[in-house]
Amino acid sequence: MFKHLRSDIQAVLDRDPAARTPLEVMLCYPSFRAVRRHRRAHWLWTHNMKLLARVVSQRTRKITGIEIHPGATIGEGLFIDHGTGVVIGETAELGNNVTLYQGVTLGGTGKDTGKRHPTLEDNVVVGSGAKVLGPFRVGEGSKIGAGAIVLKEVPPHCTVVGNPGRVVRMMGERVGIDLDQVNLPDPVKERILALESRLEELERCTNCERRQTDPACAERAERVRKLKEELENEAL
Repeated sequence: MFKHLRSDIQAVLDRDPAARTPLEVMLCYPSFRAVRRHRRAHWLWTHNMKLLARVVSQRTRKITGIEIHPGATIGEGLFIDHGTGVVIGETAELGNNVTLYQGVTLGGTGKDTGKRHPTLEDNVVVGSGAKVLGPFRVGEGSKIGAGAIVLKEVPPHCTVVGNPGRVVRMMGERVGIDLDQVNLPDPVKERILALESRLEELERCTNCERRQTDPACAERAERVRKLKEELENEAL
């Protein structure tokens, strides 16, 4: 229970710029208290004192707003930023230096037995409100965007956004932990911009003077005109 104490404190100091001293972390950070209490509850769970372990975990939820099942396996350096509403299921496994933001759920779908919850490998970051549901792996160094709902395995060093979650960026191995939750790709915006660009190109085609003399251009312009009419009719 005590061998992880230094890494639990250092995880907060390294990843929260508001943390100033180890004493402040120990006295003022609910995530630190939740992780430390979980390590005690997990020890009780693995030594067949399961009821007492559940009592400890439920008191931890009441005190910190963070619910970690005592059966969950957690590595060194877990940091839960703020932490309110975080839920970690019984068969979840977390590697080293994992970062979770408030409102994260590492849960199950209700369809599995045995291993029901996800495995997060080292250096994974899960953004605010994200839900990772099911007995699959999130690869090392991957980042789950805020509000994403992830239902299938994520390869290492990927960025996942959306509902359902989809990989929008696959990068080479990075150094350190990437905590940037702002500069994430927006695939919906990118698609809309691409469609707007294509529409502008087609509108230029319909206004092109060549359609008066070029049959191919005239035919293309007519197709564009009919397509615009169909879209306008559907909108009505």
